[in-house]
Amino acid sequence: MKKRNLNIDLHILPLLAGLIAIVLAACSTTKRLESGEVLYTGIKQTKIESTVKEKLPDEMVSNIKAAVNVKPNMPVPVLSPYVKNPFQLTLWAWNSLTDSTKGFKKWFLNLFAREPVLISDVRPEVRSAMIKEILDNNGYFDASSSYTINYDKKNKKKADLSYDVKIGPPYLIDSIILLEPQINLEDSTVVVRKEIQQLYHFIDSLALKQPYLKVGERFCTDSLEAVRVNIANRLRNRGYYYFRPEYIEFLADSTISPQRIALKLAIASNTPNMARLQYKTNRIITTVNRQSTRRPGTPDTIETNRGELIVMRPAKLRNNLIPSCITFRKGKLFSVRDMDRTQTRLSRMGMFQTIQIQPVPADTSAENPLLDVYIDCRFDRPMEASVEVNVTSKSNSYLGPGLVFGLSNHNLFGGGEKLTLQLNGNYEWQTGRDRSSVFNSYEFGLSGTLAFPRLLAPNFIKRSSRELNWTTFTLGGSFLNRPHYFRMAQFDIGMSYDWQMSRRVSNSFVPFKLTYTKLMKTTQEFDSIMNENPAIALSFKNQFIPEMSYVWTYDRFFERERINGINIQASVKEAGNIFSGIWGLCGAKGEKRMFGTPFSQFVKGQFQVVYSRRLIPKTEHWLVSRALVGIAHAYGNSYEVPYSEQFYIGGANSIRAFSVRSIGPGSYRAPKDQVNGYFDQTGTFKIELNSEYRFPIVSVLHGAVFLDAGNIWLLKKDPYRPGGEITAKHFLKDLALGTGVGLRVDIGMLVIRGDLGYGIHAPYYTGSGGYFNIKPKNAFAFHLAIGYPF
Repeated sequence: MKKRNLNIDLHILPLLAGLIAIVLAACSTTKRLESGEVLYTGIKQTKIESTVKEKLPDEMVSNIKAAVNVKPNMPVPVLSPYVKNPFQLTLWAWNSLTDSTKGFKKWFLNLFAREPVLISDVRPEVRSAMIKEILDNNGYFDASSSYTINYDKKNKKKADLSYDVKIGPPYLIDSIILLEPQINLEDSTVVVRKEIQQLYHFIDSLALKQPYLKVGERFCTDSLEAVRVNIANRLRNRGYYYFRPEYIEFLADSTISPQRIALKLAIASNTPNMARLQYKTNRIITTVNRQSTRRPGTPDTIETNRGELIVMRPAKLRNNLIPSCITFRKGKLFSVRDMDRTQTRLSRMGMFQTIQIQPVPADTSAENPLLDVYIDCRFDRPMEASVEVNVTSKSNSYLGPGLVFGLSNHNLFGGGEKLTLQLNGNYEWQTGRDRSSVFNSYEFGLSGTLAFPRLLAPNFIKRSSRELNWTTFTLGGSFLNRPHYFRMAQFDIGMSYDWQMSRRVSNSFVPFKLTYTKLMKTTQEFDSIMNENPAIALSFKNQFIPEMSYVWTYDRFFERERINGINIQASVKEAGNIFSGIWGLCGAKGEKRMFGTPFSQFVKGQFQVVYSRRLIPKTEHWLVSRALVGIAHAYGNSYEVPYSEQFYIGGANSIRAFSVRSIGPGSYRAPKDQVNGYFDQTGTFKIELNSEYRFPIVSVLHGAVFLDAGNIWLLKKDPYRPGGEITAKHFLKDLALGTGVGLRVDIGMLVIRGDLGYGIHAPYYTGSGGYFNIKPKNAFAFHLAIGYPF
């Protein structure tokens, strides 16, 4: 043993020698600086003093700190530039790099060496001027900004910066002068004057509705810009298509009253006549081109209630499909909102490669200003093949690669119907603490979905005409093999409706779904497990599951700045009630069967609230919290809820200090010698509480600190799982608690997440007394996952 350790030491000796040589040679981080150059080491402080009691708004403080936020060499994540990093490896390497350096040392230096950040690079005089500009733009005209270079006492070639900001009382809006009610244009006709007066009246009425344009509000150029944009957008939705925010001017006068601003609203002198006219929609011409540009096809013109439709034949397209997506109306005031809605609807059909909408003036006279709307669509390829490789985490603590091959037709019957066939396969192995790595399984299945971009349902269902609504039919089957335990087949058929009642509320209703599960083969070991726990055995029995479910989702942010957001989701599912009623009317008693197999009867509900709070404006510092409650109950034709419908807890998206299905129900703990104990760890009642602080580190790398709590319980007492039922006396003690940290690579469309959890309290007996009953060596759990946990 000693000899082996000695060999290892000898192997790493050259590396250690090289590192020591670099550190010894790099005794100074400023050795290579030229005369007059000063190394920037960060910011000592940004001091903001006010001569009045009024506190500077938090957003302005953030803007000031952002203006001076220049990171030094090797900054400390999150805390930079106010906390300095004493380990300046990049500067040591840069000071040690010479042309004569060779071998490992040269490779090491080239890898880590970075040029120093100098005070001259930071340009504090420019940043001080930026602070003054920020204050001026927000009404603090009497403010001042200065900086100080603080030289290091031991090394005058090092220095940090201090910024000193002094503010006085802000300038407030004293009066607002709207546009002149009368227009005197010598060369203008009565019609032109009437059009301009109408425009001015609209602008005045919109300006009076702006919350910022009020006497007594603090003067702020950003707010004025927001007012200009808001007014211009509203005008563009009232027919003034060519109007732009820059055509509105605000003239400010601070000489009338001290600390006060008189605002005057004006129209820019370079505003073109086209921007002053209110347009109506004239002709609507939609052209649908073939996917091939070399064979444009033959035009077929069709008159619809939404204008002319020109389809380049041959093409598979229903005549009423395109008109159903167009929100323009002939003779109606032209609206940019209609452009956006039409573009969105056509895009969501998923059958077009490109969509272009172009308004063209048809008549620019003041008496009858009209716009023709040209919509140009080009078909995408109707067939699409896809291959997806992923790593999935299963509900039974399995992890493994998966392969999904999909084939889609985006326009099956010419009405945007989407047919998708998927063949999927997964190979899995079990993970987590106390799990056997040799226990693995595989699964494969074939599924098909046919989705219609409309609700094939009565019109009494309230739906938003702004969004596409879908009716989907599904048919599928899968085969699951758990070596040493069982082989199971599952078949399902169903349909669903997905629609939006408003911009923030979406709905999903499954009026019918029938699932059939069958245990094709079981092993002696699996049978022994089921014999020991009849309740679990009942949940695995062959059965039909006729389901009906509904999911309601509310999602919104409360401010334009997206500071406070909330997502509420409520779902309810029932199975077997309709069938049980029919069977009962027919006189059936006892256990009711379908095709000789009993069907399940239960009800299940779940409610979840996710609240997001942006801690620092205009940054990615978020505090996200979730509360989840679920309950399931079997009755009538079933004694137990099907195994696939029961709750579990733990894992990458739950209590991250524990593996999937390693806790619960209640204080129950499977025996240590039972490696298949995860079969027992499901329940019919669930509570989960999570809170996570998310922050950026550098570029696409983000970090997180989290706290999780929760557990599952049984609503019915099970003598084979003592402590599993929920009781008020032991409720708080049964809540598992864990914390941890995480790293995430967020590239927008994909988030790769690694979370390291640390268990604080386990609901079961661990051999340690007290609340903190998890030994440090057993407290850690690592999870690798895709996407955010909630």
